[in-house]
Amino acid sequence: MSIFPGYHLIAAARNLVLLALLLLSGAAQAKTLLVLGDSLSAGYGIDIEQGWVQLLQDRLDQRGDFTVVNASIGGETTGGGLARLPDLLKEFQPDLVIVELGGNDGLRGHPIKLIRRNLTAMVELNRAAGAATLLVGIQIPPNYGARYTRQFSAVFPQVAEELSLPLVPFFLDKVALREGAMQSDGIHPNTSAQPQMLDNVWPYLEPML
Repeated sequence: MSIFPGYHLIAAARNLVLLALLLLSGAAQAKTLLVLGDSLSAGYGIDIEQGWVQLLQDRLDQRGDFTVVNASIGGETTGGGLARLPDLLKEFQPDLVIVELGGNDGLRGHPIKLIRRNLTAMVELNRAAGAATLLVGIQIPPNYGARYTRQFSAVFPQVAEELSLPLVPFFLDKVALREGAMQSDGIHPNTSAQPQMLDNVWPYLEPML
């Protein structure tokens, strides 16, 4: 028997308040992961729901502690990413940023020093905003000669070493030369390659989570 009329209603209301507080607490603990990339992360030529970034969100959903924001744009360069980054950091306040940029710079023959400067500046902006950075390395065809191609490939480990960053050595490892993994343009991975791309990133990302 209740101590006084309405006791059960008061108890139920109290339980609802406690549940709401628990839910709010869980939401407050959720973190944000920002992916700043180009067409390789924007899902060029495939259903974005089958892209590696969405596969990453699906994997993180099992943990329940990260929300992924995909700010990738097809054709994006390090300069474009650097220009957009301050607003993205302000809007989403990420805890971690994956920088997957540079491929378009290399395909357009942008100066190596400029690429290095832009990547460094993005890392510094992330740090100033309290976000960690995972740098993703990429390689390009030797369109501009062996010397440029070699210098381009070296930019990513150089920046990672100078700034003490984790680095994915080659984003398209086990994809670029795998038969049936690329679209007809020979540049963009198809749907079947997306799980491997995530697997290339995951060993370097997971310790940061």
